Formats: sequence, C-alpha cells, structure tokens
Amino acid sequence: MVGNARSAVPQRTYWFVSRSNWLNFWVMDLPVRQKLSHTVPQGVPEGSAFFITINCIPRGMNQLCRPEIGEGILAALAYNHERLVWHCRLGLLMPDHLHAIIAFASEAGMRTTISHWKRFVARKFAVNWQRDFFDHRLRDPHELHEKIEYILMNPARKGLCKPVEEWRWTFRSIDRPPPKLD
Repeated sequence: MVGNARSAVPQRTYWFVSRSNWLNFWVMDLPVRQKLSHTVPQGVPEGSAFFITINCIPRGMNQLCRPEIGEGILAALAYNHERLVWHCRLGLLMPDHLHAIIAFASEAGMRTTISHWKRFVARKFAVNWQRDFFDHRLRDPHELHEKIEYILMNPARKGLCKPVEEWRWTFRSIDRPPPKLD
C-alpha cells in the first residue's frame, strides 16, 4: 500500500519501458461509481428544459437506427409527449445513443420518468441501455438554441448524412408551445 493521504486503496506498481528510461505507473483499483440523483433542485422553475443523453451498451453498435426499432423509439417519445408525461421539444436517435430536449412534469420527476421510459423501450425493442443518463438544465434561450443546434448537427458531424434534413431518426413536437424559460 502506498502511504499517501489521498488513498487508502491498495495500489499495484507496473513498470513500462520507454526508449531511454523506465517509467513507474501507479494503477489504483477504481472506486465503485456513485449513482446520480437526477432530481430537479428546488427553485428550478416548473417546465424547465433539460438536455438529455441516454447511451446504449456496448457503444459503437447500431441498436437504435434500425427501421422497426428506431420508429418504435420515436413513437415512445411521442407517446409520452402526447400524454403530457413530458414535453419533448426535440429527440434524435444516433446509432448508439439518443439526445433530447425535455421538460418534465414535477409530479413524477425526471429520474422516474426516464427510468420507466427506458424500461419500456428495453423490453419492447431489446435495447440495452447504460444504467444512467446525462442531464443538463438549459438555463436560458441561448443555451437551449445552442443544444438544439448541437443535436441536429450530430448525425452530419458523424458522417451519417450530408444535409441534416436527411436524418430520419428525429422527433419534433409541433402540437403545442413548449413551457417558457425564464
């Protein structure tokens, strides 16, 4: 065990030969990742939009952008939107992850709503999701438009389509205005 104040975890020493000298690398046993709470903090206005990313495992494998599966996932996004479970302004599927701009109803909350949706999609379409998801609250209209642009350009940046309008794996709500951002 290495005697420093930062670590009480056993460490192993590995040696690596470079061209001119020996380098000593310390490799620690990694700690168990803590679960994120994904709760909307108090004081966040009702109807605030969040940038959401949900990844599949393994990364790099096309699980989402296949005809029956992709259409079903977009329909599941639309279903929750139509039932007022959330307000999904934009949802876009990539082969191994999805991005969305969503405002959540305060009753169920973000974590519960996404967990239920992921469970449904996993069972119905055999999608293997990562355990958690990434969320970021969009605090102003500039940040919202920046994330919308990022999401829409993602397939073109990855070389999956030339003009972004060709990407078919997109859901946009047009039935009602989104909640207002303060």
